[in-house]
Amino acid sequence: MMPDFKMIYTDIITEKFPEKMDSPVIRNKLDALHTAVDVLKFNILIFGEPEYTVLSKSQKLRSYDEPSILEILDYQSKNKLTNTETGNHFKISRNTIARWKTLFKS
Repeated sequence: MMPDFKMIYTDIITEKFPEKMDSPVIRNKLDALHTAVDVLKFNILIFGEPEYTVLSKSQKLRSYDEPSILEILDYQSKNKLTNTETGNHFKISRNTIARWKTLFKS
């Protein structure tokens, strides 16, 4: 069962960025947090791009659900990207992309 991201992000935004709660874009995206990719995109929208040092440390803690993995693999095939290019775009290891391809595209 997935956490209630809407409630979590509503609390964070209300506490740290109350002015952002007035934005209709934020409110619409808040209602559409269903996959890990949605959460990552929303996180960047709220907090901005993380700095390199923070990114490399937090990358180990990410997990992806099946719809998110399939969306990433679909993006790769539509844009005819290599595992390295896809990994760089989504900030994922190229080895992770290769492992997902063997698990989900076989």
